[in-house]
Amino acid sequence: MGALTNEAIAHMQEELPWFRALTAESRSWIGLIAGAGISSFVDWFRDPSIGTTVTAEVFGTAPRELTGVITLQQTVELVRTTIGVVEAHVEEVVGPTHAATVRQAVMLYSREIAFAAADVYARAAEQRGAWDARLEALIVDSVLRGEADEAVRSRATALGWASTSGVCVVLGFTPFGDSAAAVDGIKRNARAARLDALCAVQGDRLVVVLGGVIDVDRATGVIAGHFGEGPIVSGPVVEDLLAANVSARAAVAGLRAAPAWPEAPRPVSTDDLLPERSLAGDGHARRQLVSSVYQPLVEAGSGLLETLTAYLDTSGSIEGTGRPLFVHPNTVRYRLKRIADVTGLSPGDARDAYTLRVAMTLGRLLSPG
Repeated sequence: MGALTNEAIAHMQEELPWFRALTAESRSWIGLIAGAGISSFVDWFRDPSIGTTVTAEVFGTAPRELTGVITLQQTVELVRTTIGVVEAHVEEVVGPTHAATVRQAVMLYSREIAFAAADVYARAAEQRGAWDARLEALIVDSVLRGEADEAVRSRATALGWASTSGVCVVLGFTPFGDSAAAVDGIKRNARAARLDALCAVQGDRLVVVLGGVIDVDRATGVIAGHFGEGPIVSGPVVEDLLAANVSARAAVAGLRAAPAWPEAPRPVSTDDLLPERSLAGDGHARRQLVSSVYQPLVEAGSGLLETLTAYLDTSGSIEGTGRPLFVHPNTVRYRLKRIADVTGLSPGDARDAYTLRVAMTLGRLLSPG
């Protein structure tokens, strides 16, 4: 058995380039596996009924970390090389009379070895998958808590995260049934769209961190079908994973406020939910409405704020707006167009008018004057 083991190692050294590139420790472990395989074949040949136990012991001699050093395909090459050496020297060991019987036994035993190797790698893959899922959940939790740092980025990279820009957080509800299938579907669709995705199921809430996002609506639309019923909220796009807590904070506030707008699109962005978030107590949303809507109207001057107030107070009547301001209806129309240009919101649209009203109210409440 010792001579056959040495011969097998020599063949591996000569025929397998990746074997030569291994460390001395890894090569020594492989030598032990080859020796254990040949030894266990002898035991199995004496008593085939112990096959399952013997083949399990072949790989049990090596440390679990070895599955991360050599692949399953390389393990198959090792087994094939060792079996080839044994078959080539069978006649020398047992003589020509019994050579055919032993070769047939080697073929049967090699099948058992193949199943044992597959079992070892399957168990290792399951353990890595479970560990990866726990690590992914910790990364997502760190993002939500605002605790993302270089260590979090490093862990995400270990899970395959490659994006260096365009990160946003998407929140929705967990679908009924198998949540793991929903997570797999999200990752599959994200890969097809060339996006990175980190997912975590937190009770009835499904959290997805997307990377490589250029168009938020398109990115969230790709994965929206895997969420459960209810609103899906996408946070703003930020620079990288370390700043993703900004997007997460807005998404959490948006999901909390989304029921106040039953007709909201699905998915909906957190910017579209600014009025509801403001009424729900989100200070960031209040400041954003004031800085992006109210303050530009004040700075623009030309009676825009007064015109908007009168327009909303008269239920959108052009003539009714002009009378208290003593201006011509065409002047009102011009100012309304200016308001849309300055704020990006059209006073003639019901939803935009609601946002403008809330922004003006907050601006008057929060302005120092």
